[in-house]
Amino acid sequence: METKQYLIDANSLLDYLSGRLTDTAMGFMDEVVDAIPNVSVVTKIEVLSVNLHDEHMQLLHNFMSDAIILDLSPNVVKNCIVICKTHSIDLPRAIIAATAVTYNYTLITDTPELYANIKGLSIIDVRYI
Repeated sequence: METKQYLIDANSLLDYLSGRLTDTAMGFMDEVVDAIPNVSVVTKIEVLSVNLHDEHMQLLHNFMSDAIILDLSPNVVKNCIVICKTHSIDLPRAIIAATAVTYNYTLITDTPELYANIKGLSIIDVRYI
């Protein structure tokens, strides 16, 4: 049986790494991260663009070196174009959604309303785990 795969968005990742999630959500995220986390290249850019103290930046860099970074493949681009044409969504969120759809990963987010009604997108709202 295939293990369920997840794609973590930037806010959920930052909330997890800073311990701002509920105990249940932290436990869930621990399991996701222990199984080798997946993030979009957009999430990598967003997270590493935050200005933090050196020790926190090192934590983020270490996380990203352990994570699988999913780039803009031709299929992600194709799905992103469809999402942009059919939904009112900004480009970074469209890329993240397209990445999750392309790889059939469940998106972990704290803003599911941004991704509402995207065909083929499965979402977990990390605020309510």
